Amino acid sequence: MCKSIVFRQAAIVVVCLMLSVQISAAQEPQAELPFHELYFSRANYGTADDDWGPRWAVDFPESEQHFLVALKRLTGIDAFDQHNALELKDPDLRDFPFLYMVEVGSLDLDDEQVTALRDYLNAGGFLLIDDFWGSWAWDTFEEQMGRVLPDRQIEEVPLGHPVFHTFFDVERILQVPNVHQAQGPTHEFDGKVPHVRGIFDDSERLMALINWNTDLGDAWEWADNPDYPLRYSTYAFEMGINFVIYAMSY
Repeated sequence: MCKSIVFRQAAIVVVCLMLSVQISAAQEPQAELPFHELYFSRANYGTADDDWGPRWAVDFPESEQHFLVALKRLTGIDAFDQHNALELKDPDLRDFPFLYMVEVGSLDLDDEQVTALRDYLNAGGFLLIDDFWGSWAWDTFEEQMGRVLPDRQIEEVPLGHPVFHTFFDVERILQVPNVHQAQGPTHEFDGKVPHVRGIFDDSERLMALINWNTDLGDAWEWADNPDYPLRYSTYAFEMGINFVIYAMSY
């Protein structure tokens, strides 16, 4: 475990300074992917575009590319350093057991997508949810996940759970704002309280980890911006790294 706050923040600072150089070299994924221990894959659920583009692609691909620099430098995990977006109905989805999904207040899954996501999770896939805010977004997400896993409950994940201690010790839940609200107020809509919730399988393994009223991805994307507070990017990297290691270990 890495328990020194000073060391942790210093390590994140070094990573942040490297980000612009590292990311500029990233290219489009190859047609046939080389073998790596981890592919940080993003779910393309195909919702309609708005002024910011498709909701599934918010902060894509810079968010995960920045995160992967930190993950590889701080842990040594052999991760594919390019983006890997997959449609939920992609027949190869189950080849990638880590799946990241954002803006789930926009979810409107068709029956095939519901079945594909259910099969993925029941086969051992791990779903990380991020960047959705407010009660209206929660209601939409909860209804959609009720279709995917109708026999599973969504629960608060206590801070004593191993997912918060796999690499870094996370002692409290912070609200991570988007870059435009980094100086406050940090919340969007009525989402004033951040939550980390989960869906467990019969063996008490987390199948899905749900970050509500917070935006880890924006903190990853803007970690090298001197105007984005270090406390948020440090926390976001720690949380993301813990989540990845948990998904690879349980």
